[in-house]
Amino acid sequence: MASLNVGNLGEYLREQRRNAQLSLRQLADAAGVSNPYLSQIERGLRKPSAEVLQQVAKALRISAETLYVRAGILDAERDLNEVETRAVILADPTLDERQKQVLLQIYESFRKENGFGAENAVDGGARTENDSENDSATGPRRTAG
Repeated sequence: MASLNVGNLGEYLREQRRNAQLSLRQLADAAGVSNPYLSQIERGLRKPSAEVLQQVAKALRISAETLYVRAGILDAERDLNEVETRAVILADPTLDERQKQVLLQIYESFRKENGFGAENAVDGGARTENDSENDSATGPRRTAG
């Protein structure tokens, strides 16, 4: 079987599984997928659906968005900073689940306040670090109100 362009995803999944100290079989059981299918994903031979990635992410207790970017489902350039921030929050072992959700809600409210809400993801409102640095010289944008 020819290798698809999902090797990066497979390598990342294998690393996360090993960090979680799970065998391939244990992760497959926890995610509700077959052991051979998960093995093929890790080896870059299969491209999983968003639903399978979500199940695997939940079993690993990591951000599904991170897996979506690595699988090419989300646009990496546009979404990577947000995804990484969310992943760091979700992976923090010192926070409980409620605290993580509250932090994510606060983070999203600040993003929306600064014009980076979900609506910008649809219309291509991606920005780079340089854009943010340039804005800091002119001060915060305000909306009429």
